[in-house]
Amino acid sequence: MKRFYEKVDTRAAEDQDGWQVVLDGRGLKTVSGTPQIVPTQSLVKAMAAEWSEQGEELDTSRFIYRDMADYAIDVVSDSRKETLTKLLSYGETDTLCYRADPEDALFARQQEVWEPLLAQLEERGNVQFQRVSGIVHKPQSAETLASLRSAIEPRTEFELAALESLAALSASLSIAILASEPDADAESLWRAASLEEEWQADLWGRDHEAEERRAKRRGDFLSAQQFLMLARS
Repeated sequence: MKRFYEKVDTRAAEDQDGWQVVLDGRGLKTVSGTPQIVPTQSLVKAMAAEWSEQGEELDTSRFIYRDMADYAIDVVSDSRKETLTKLLSYGETDTLCYRADPEDALFARQQEVWEPLLAQLEERGNVQFQRVSGIVHKPQSAETLASLRSAIEPRTEFELAALESLAALSASLSIAILASEPDADAESLWRAASLEEEWQADLWGRDHEAEERRAKRRGDFLSAQQFLMLARS
């Protein structure tokens, strides 16, 4: 699609709290036709930059913040219960809780990287995770799931949209919650999330296409974390 606008601007929303990207004087709407109002000036400036930095041909893959905002407004705002249920499913099968057998070298590496993250979340969130060696599923307790729910339930639709993306990419609600902390180190958390995959790649060799997929997922994870921070700054 060719670029169809010249001037990119932002403005405060007239009828509700928030901000909106404006192209040639027209405020943007979501895919479903809802005014695309976002909660912070920081986020709207980042979204405006996505439009400003486009060339003569629009590259829709670069509208990362726009697409996440659309999802928050069009999907999450109308289905908070379903979004919370989906997020909790990542807590029930959290990657950080599933370790290799203790005699495997990978187990020691998982203990080194993952255990401090779980311990940190347990201390902050008053939860207790069940650790598992092997692939047999062991459910988390009702108390733990209730505590996780209480940690995410108050979040805005924009934060929940980002958390859903973070949890899906990392297969871990723990990592998603930790990534939402103000002092979060997103790069370190992504390395923790991809520990097993990187371990296998180092062991068996690296494939170019697999490396490209990992790089894409890393970029998506960092963008989702940044979207969450911008949405509440």
